[in-house]
Amino acid sequence: MTAPAALAIAAHPDDIEFMMAGTLLRLKAAGWAIHCCNVASGSCGSMTLTAAQARRVRRREAQEAARRLGAVWHPGFGDDLEIVYETKLLRRVAALVRNVRPTIVLTHSPEDYMEDHMATARLAVTATFARGMPNFRTEPRRPAAGGDATVYHAQPHGLKDGLGRAVAAEAFVDVTEVQPTKRAALAAHASQHAWLDETQGMSSYLEAMEETARAVGRSSGKFRLAEGWRRHNPLGFCAETADPLRDALGKYWRRNPSYR
Repeated sequence: MTAPAALAIAAHPDDIEFMMAGTLLRLKAAGWAIHCCNVASGSCGSMTLTAAQARRVRRREAQEAARRLGAVWHPGFGDDLEIVYETKLLRRVAALVRNVRPTIVLTHSPEDYMEDHMATARLAVTATFARGMPNFRTEPRRPAAGGDATVYHAQPHGLKDGLGRAVAAEAFVDVTEVQPTKRAALAAHASQHAWLDETQGMSSYLEAMEETARAVGRSSGKFRLAEGWRRHNPLGFCAETADPLRDALGKYWRRNPSYR
C-alpha cells in the first residue's frame, strides 16, 4: 500500500525548516511520505554572492536540508521577490501537486510579513484546488488527480501579520522530540547566518527558530516546543470534517480551545 503524502510548499530555502519541518517529521514518523518544495531559488539571500552563485549555494543547502529531514526535494520555479499570483507560475505549482498527490499540503500563512510568503500561500491553495480539474493545463502537463487534499497554513514569521497583529493558531503540533532534527535541517542553510543577522536582526537564525517554537509551545498550553497551524476552508478540497493532521498525529496534536 502506498504511503499517504504530505507536501510542504514554501517561498524560500529555509522557510520550511523555520516553521513547518517539525510537523513533517511527525508525519514521517507516522508513516507518511514527506515532500518539500521552495518556489523561489533564494537568489536574493546574500550580501556577497551574485544571484547565480546564491542560487547554486542555496539549492545545495535545500537539498541537504531535505536529506536530513528524510524528505523528497522538488526544485522551485523562479527567483526571490518574483513570486506573484499569475497563471504561468500557477501551472508549475499545480503540476507539482498533481505529481505528488498529497493528502496534506502545508504552506505559508495568508497573512505574513512579506509578499513572497503570501503569494506562495495563494498559489499553493489554488494549485491544490485545481488538482482534479482536467481542463486546467499544468506545465509540464500532468493528468488531473482525484482524492481529498487538506491545506494547512503555518504561523507567519514573527507570529504576526504584516500590520503587526498577532495571529493565533487553530491547532498545535508537538515538535519537542523532533526539534534536534529540525534544527539540523535548518543548520544546513549555513549561508543564511550572516544574511539574516545583517538584514533581519537574527543574530542566530537557529536560536530565532528555537524561540519561535518555544513561543508557540507556550501558546499551546501543553507542549514545550510546537508549530501552529490553521486549516484552510475545506470547500472544494475535502470533507467538511476532514482533518488528516489531527488524525495522523494523535497525542502530538492539540486544538486551540480559544480559537475563534
